[in-house]
Amino acid sequence: MTGLYQSQRAMRAMRKTAMQRGVIAVLDVGSSKIACLILRFDGGPRARAEDGVGPMAGQSSFRVIGAATTRSRGVRFGEIDAMPETERAIRTVVQTAQKAAGQRVDHVIACFAGASPRSYGLAGEHELADRVVAEADIARVMAACDMPPIGAGREVLHAQPVNFALDHRSGLADPRGQIGQRLAVDMHLLTVEASAIGSLLTCLKRCDLEVAGLASSAYTAGLSALVEDEQELGAACIDMGGGATGISVFMKKHMIYADSVRMGGDHVTLDIAKGLAVPVEMAERIKCLNGGVQATGMDDREMIGIGADTGDWDKDRRQVSRTELIGIIRPRVEEILEEVRLRLDAAGFAEMPAQQIVLTGGGSQIPGLDGLAARILGHRVRLGRPLRVQGLPQLATGAAFAATVGLCLFAASPQDEWWDFEIPPERYPARSLKKAIRWLRENW
Repeated sequence: MTGLYQSQRAMRAMRKTAMQRGVIAVLDVGSSKIACLILRFDGGPRARAEDGVGPMAGQSSFRVIGAATTRSRGVRFGEIDAMPETERAIRTVVQTAQKAAGQRVDHVIACFAGASPRSYGLAGEHELADRVVAEADIARVMAACDMPPIGAGREVLHAQPVNFALDHRSGLADPRGQIGQRLAVDMHLLTVEASAIGSLLTCLKRCDLEVAGLASSAYTAGLSALVEDEQELGAACIDMGGGATGISVFMKKHMIYADSVRMGGDHVTLDIAKGLAVPVEMAERIKCLNGGVQATGMDDREMIGIGADTGDWDKDRRQVSRTELIGIIRPRVEEILEEVRLRLDAAGFAEMPAQQIVLTGGGSQIPGLDGLAARILGHRVRLGRPLRVQGLPQLATGAAFAATVGLCLFAASPQDEWWDFEIPPERYPARSLKKAIRWLRENW
């Protein structure tokens, strides 16, 4: 734990260095695409008390000055599978974005899906020495959290305080300067497979990039696709990517749960390719142009050409009805949504005060998906697009770029994490997610 704590602190220090220089790159390493945006910051952080506590609380104005995207290579289920191919793809997209920005960038903040994320709810208490809450008291109460047995081969990706309580007053965003006797904190801990982080860091280092931060794609997608009220009152973001579907639950503007399903839009494409006996490229085009999950009487008469230029007269003139295509797409989409429902049930999502679900990501663009999701998940569902940020090109405003845009927000104004505080080395920090949901319901 000590090495991870120090490496995360080093990344935050690199982010501050990049912010002082005024330029930083964000990189979304996905299974279907790799996207890079280069940000220019107009000024330093402007402290806002309602954003949280600690040195990272604040907001920075920025604009996108360079953007590029390329087809992902060597990435499966959101994890690097073939290092040389991924390295070439990252080099290509970063160089293209730098050319568009007209500026070289050395520091990058990256996000990724997959890596088998697991969430934990932690709690800690600390008796105040002089009754006034200081920065050191926040560090001590976070150090008092009992570290759960996360298992061998796993690392902490996010460790965020989501609620402070001072004596009998709970729901405090920033307890510093307030008077009391006992300070308590509730934290959300997200762990991932260490090998996935190690592979990504190695790949970025081979691309001559300094890593100034890492984030979960499920987390960053929620930052951009959920509106402020949804983040405050409670909502889940389902980010349907190519190789993995990310799940994140927010409440009181903090992520309190995250998970991932190792299926996404690429699996739908492969089902079409196998079912219709067509190349993967054609299957992807058919899915985008003619896909759907709700069949109607008209779909029997709507024929889709799936021919090719093989020279075989019969094979080149093949057609299928849209009903047949929907019959291939729907079972896989239902399987993904059923897995999502199981994850949300395990997190106690049904017990939250508000139960809005937002679908985003490239896979969410299949027509009729929101209606099917509402029936399977049993909650209100809407389709989400990323927030608009200054300078963002039109190409990057769609749902497929929710995680990428959210990474910009994460880079500009990250929430406080464990490593932002001077915690004694001997106290580097389980409760279950059911308990985490329970204290949210009791305290808010």
